Amino acid sequence: MELRHLRYFATVADTRHFGRAAERLRMAQPALSQSIRQLEAELGAPLFTRTTRQVALTPAGEFLLGEAQRVLDTVEDSVRGVRRISDGRLGQVRMGFTGTATLSHLPRMARRLQYELPDVALQIHSDLLTSEQCDRLRAGSLDLGVLRPPLRGDDLELRVLEVEPLILAIPADHRLAVEPVIAMADLRAESFVCYSGRDSVVNAAVVRSCRAAGFGPQIAHEASGTGVLLALVAGGLGVAVLPASARALPLAGVVFRELADAETVELALAWRRDIDSPVVHSVLDALAPALPPVSDRISHPPTQHDEPAEAGR
Repeated sequence: MELRHLRYFATVADTRHFGRAAERLRMAQPALSQSIRQLEAELGAPLFTRTTRQVALTPAGEFLLGEAQRVLDTVEDSVRGVRRISDGRLGQVRMGFTGTATLSHLPRMARRLQYELPDVALQIHSDLLTSEQCDRLRAGSLDLGVLRPPLRGDDLELRVLEVEPLILAIPADHRLAVEPVIAMADLRAESFVCYSGRDSVVNAAVVRSCRAAGFGPQIAHEASGTGVLLALVAGGLGVAVLPASARALPLAGVVFRELADAETVELALAWRRDIDSPVVHSVLDALAPALPPVSDRISHPPTQHDEPAEAGR
C-alpha cells in the first residue's frame, strides 16, 4: 500500500465524488478511479459503493478512513517536525552551568529561549566544574557551557557574558562589616576561606590581588563549592574573596562588601567551534541580542590545565 493511495482514498471519501476529488488532487479522474480500484484489490474489500448519483463508504471504507486519517496526520506532523529541526526551531539543547552562574544567568537565558524558541527544550546541568564542562563539550555530551575562562586549547569558541568584580564575604559580626568598601590591605591579618582546586581562576585572582596589596593570603580552609565556602564564613572560620554573583546565595550570618582594589574574573558562554547542530546555532542566535557585545576570543593565554572550578572558581 502506497501513501499516495491513502491520500487519494481520503480525498474521495471527503468529497464523496470522484470528479471533485480528481480536481482537488490535480489528476485525471480515470487515473484516480484506477488507483482506488488497485487499493481495493490489494485490500480485498470494496471501499466505496458507486451509483450514478453518489459515492458512499462501505463499512470497510469507514474503518479505513479513520486509520488513513491517523496515518496521514502522523506523516504531516513528521514532515513539519523534520523541517523545524532542520531550521533549528525544534530539538533539545544541553547546557552546563558552573556554580552560582545557574542563579545569575540561567533565569534570563531560559526566559529568552522560551520566548524565541518555544519548541526547544533545555536540559540543564548545574554545578559543573569548568574542566568537566570542557570535557563534555568536546565529547559532544554538552552543547553549551557557562564557565570561567581561561581554557586549554583552541577548539572551543567563547563569548564573554560578564566581567565580575571580586567582592568580600565576611561574618556579620566581623569588625569590617560596618565598612561599605574595603581595601585588600585591610585583609592582611585575616584567615582566608578559598575554593579547593589548584587551578582555580578565582583563587589565582585572589592571590594576585593580595600580593598587589603587599601580602600573601593565609588560607585556613578550602571549600568545594560556593555554598560550603559561605557556610565556613558564616561559622567564623575566615573571610572569602569571590565573584559578585555569589550575592545570589544569601546566607544568614554572612555579609558582602565591595573591594576597592581587587581583580575581576570573567564568565563566558562556550561551545565547540566545529558544532554543526542547527538548534544550537538557533539558540546562540536567540541569545545574541541579550548578550554583551561580541568578543570573538577571550584574550587569555592557554593554560596548562582547564580550570576545575564552580562559580567563582
